[in-house]
Amino acid sequence: MGFFDKIFKGKNRPTDANKTAAKRHQEEWDFYLTNINDLPGSIMVDLGLRKIAPVNNKTHIVSVSVKMKNPNPEGLSTEEELNSLGDIEDRLVDFMTEARKAIFAGRTTSNGSRDFYFYVGDTMLIDKTISEAMVAFPGYEYDFGTNEDTDWKCYLDFLYPLPSQMQSIQNRRVINSLEKNGDPLTKERQVDHWLFFKTETGRDLFLSKIAEEGFNIVTNNYDKDLGDTPYRLQISRIDKVDYNSIDDYVIMLWKLAAKCDGEYDGWETSVEKQ
Repeated sequence: MGFFDKIFKGKNRPTDANKTAAKRHQEEWDFYLTNINDLPGSIMVDLGLRKIAPVNNKTHIVSVSVKMKNPNPEGLSTEEELNSLGDIEDRLVDFMTEARKAIFAGRTTSNGSRDFYFYVGDTMLIDKTISEAMVAFPGYEYDFGTNEDTDWKCYLDFLYPLPSQMQSIQNRRVINSLEKNGDPLTKERQVDHWLFFKTETGRDLFLSKIAEEGFNIVTNNYDKDLGDTPYRLQISRIDKVDYNSIDDYVIMLWKLAAKCDGEYDGWETSVEKQ
């Protein structure tokens, strides 16, 4: 299997070196867990690029794959290698953005490798730029590949999260906000959910499917000003709010709403500092 067959069929933080893209969009870095080629993986991606993709003069994708020295049994990165991988990322991004005016789109971690993805205008002598960056890390094996990608399929179809994965990202952001406000996430509390449906039939079908799940109906009405989804529903339930628990029931509601011609709009809860 070729290097790009995997996708074409730093640190856990954003870098400020993506200077070319920063002039054109607001960077929005986040990560999510997924499966890559049926193996556990994580993807860190600049969500902000979605607003400008594809960029007309960045028509080639370059991927640099670095073999990790100490992956965990699932093939993901470990704490002991975090700084080294972060240094590699920083140097690669610096060299690619300065020498090639590249746009750093994201990185993946899976199967013992960390892969970095850049969009460039052309790939002439790209091997020289990459080798100049990686010469500072003689203990690391690496490979790279290039492919024409005028439609930015690597970013839009591979790096960018699916709608359900985006909901997981939003879940984590709310949980992070709770923690920043001193919430230890240990106390069960009321969690409210908002949903909107295209038809009354769809909303009623949704309600019938969650009838045994213990949710209370807070609001159930029609508002013509809501456009294509005028049937509004607010439900609540006493629940845990740790990440795994939230993801389980929110994604369940999200998927069920989609099957009923509806949209899951988000959740809200109180800060409980105990």
